[in-house]
Amino acid sequence: MLNIQRQLTNAFYAIISLPSTAMGFALSIQISALSWLLNTKYNLDIHEIGIVWAAGPLAGIFGQVIIGLISDKAWFWGGRRRPFILIGGTLAALMLLALPNIDAISSATGVGSLLAVAIVVALTLDLAINISFNPTRSIIADVTPEGNPRTKGYTWMQTISGFFGVLAYVIGAVYGNYVLIYIGVATVFLFSVVPVLFISEKREIERDSPTADNAGGPSSKKTDLPQLLRIYFAHALSWIGVQTMFVYIIAYIQQKLIPAGATQTDIASLSGQIIAISFAVLNTVGFILPAFVLEPIAEKIGRVKTHLSCVAVMSLAYFGIVAFGKTAFSMYALMAVAGIGWAAIVSLPFAIMTEKVEKGKTGFYMGIFNLSVVLPQLIVSLVLGSFIQAAEDKNIIFIISGVTLAISAVLWLLVKEKTSLTATEETKRPSMH
Repeated sequence: MLNIQRQLTNAFYAIISLPSTAMGFALSIQISALSWLLNTKYNLDIHEIGIVWAAGPLAGIFGQVIIGLISDKAWFWGGRRRPFILIGGTLAALMLLALPNIDAISSATGVGSLLAVAIVVALTLDLAINISFNPTRSIIADVTPEGNPRTKGYTWMQTISGFFGVLAYVIGAVYGNYVLIYIGVATVFLFSVVPVLFISEKREIERDSPTADNAGGPSSKKTDLPQLLRIYFAHALSWIGVQTMFVYIIAYIQQKLIPAGATQTDIASLSGQIIAISFAVLNTVGFILPAFVLEPIAEKIGRVKTHLSCVAVMSLAYFGIVAFGKTAFSMYALMAVAGIGWAAIVSLPFAIMTEKVEKGKTGFYMGIFNLSVVLPQLIVSLVLGSFIQAAEDKNIIFIISGVTLAISAVLWLLVKEKTSLTATEETKRPSMH
């Protein structure tokens, strides 16, 4: 084990954040480029795009839970989470390479349906991301103690991952989505493979240390299922709001922000640019806030209160887009406000959730936790797609997003905050060896 891991230095927090960053970078490319490619290059309509997006969540339902369960108990290639990070990262890089070549793959394989090939590529890409996302997040819980170090691990994860997410959108806006995709292939592969070589996993997961129970005797922490269910439902509503915007924002932009009479070429170029800049702004706020703002606030008022406040702000930002998002500039300004909620959604729930489960089952429950992301994605893709396409006013996209995020904020009120360790308990905490 390296000294940076023993001492939990900032360098170590940066290293353990890179595998998750790789998956986040791949996801950013998927969000930025997939709908755009399918619409402008392959001429799929909004409903068909929704079908393609549904392939990924279907992979996630099985991939996250199964891989989480296996990685809790498996050991090969010198690690528990390492093998799945290596496999998933390599596969994700290959599928990114396939994205702009769906037509060539269709011709080479003799499959006449672009939609069918697009579904296979999207399914494999999302399966690869899901294979890795669970272990990349679980490994942070494995190698950090509970309390502030755990929170720091996940907020650093989002800060670094978010920075590269912003970089992805900036590259897409300045140089185009094709350049973004090919840069992503190299980045995803390197960030998946190299960092895990410097992280030491223990073959036996440390079980939770005994704590005093209500009767005064020792007891180990047990999984708090009622609280987990509340977290899952609250998080799921957040993701319905977020995913609705991610998948269908192109329809809003083309109706509300593209000048009338624009050519198809102009529509493709302008919509791609506005999407890239909007997501760059969202993720800039999303990566700056977690480590530098949300972590200090969470230490003072608690993670749950911090999180639900941020989700409520995101809801208000979406309603603001409905009322005022009539120009590209107003869209960017309100996306910056929405970034406050995004910063919380992709960082704080992991720290909250992992402290309510038995440590030896982190991977399994992280996989279950992912259902609160992928099931909403299926609802968005399979249920809301036809509804949004039929709606004459595409404001409905942000109305749905705003309402579901508001409900999510209310549901987070039902989640109990874990009492922070006292100074005495902190000093008695066993060191990482």
